[in-house]
Amino acid sequence: MRLPATLLLASLAACGTIRAGEPRFTVVTVDPLRERLQLFLNDEQGRPYKRLERLAAALGKRGQRLAFGMNAGMYHADYAPVGLLVADGIELAPLNLAPGKGNFFMRPNGVFLVNEAGAHVVESSGYPALSPTAQLATQSGPMLVSHGIINPLFVPGSSSRHIRNGVCAIDGKAIFVISEDPVNLHDFARYFRDTLQCRDALYLDGSISSLYSPALGRNDSRANLGPIIGVVAN
Repeated sequence: MRLPATLLLASLAACGTIRAGEPRFTVVTVDPLRERLQLFLNDEQGRPYKRLERLAAALGKRGQRLAFGMNAGMYHADYAPVGLLVADGIELAPLNLAPGKGNFFMRPNGVFLVNEAGAHVVESSGYPALSPTAQLATQSGPMLVSHGIINPLFVPGSSSRHIRNGVCAIDGKAIFVISEDPVNLHDFARYFRDTLQCRDALYLDGSISSLYSPALGRNDSRANLGPIIGVVAN
């Protein structure tokens, strides 16, 4: 599937960035088969990174560079993920299919994962079939779009507006989106479906949503974060 012609593709640092003509959103595309996309939670002392710049500094000490970073899923008060987290092929937290309150538990929730075929977004119930091949995975919720349909629980015109971020996958590439203005879930989902033409898209979080990109001059610091996803370059 090709992205709309109205989007401008520019190569920035180690990852490609798609800047939408519609200025309410910044869109970053990453090819995980060509770029080193990783999930992070704790540093070498077992302490949560919490901030994008702390992760960038830690990588810098290893002679590496954080070319892109974003919060990557919901977390508890101790910054542990609410649901599944797989990093470097190791499951750090299990899939969570329990009922509960809040956005994470809104059905259906989903998983963003990368395997040898590239990036995927699937409903959480479909993850076990893919789990043996997952190199990285993070669970969040709700699904914004499933099989081309906006989540029916979203209310058009809702007054619940926040800075939000999410992800979809097109042809094995990961498409990360952060809103530049507060937006409700329905409008956010509609942008994924109608502008980016994503058949499946996953909500990552709101209010705390943050982007790190030296190429864009971005180092958002809205709140402490749990899981972080990023492109690492040497």
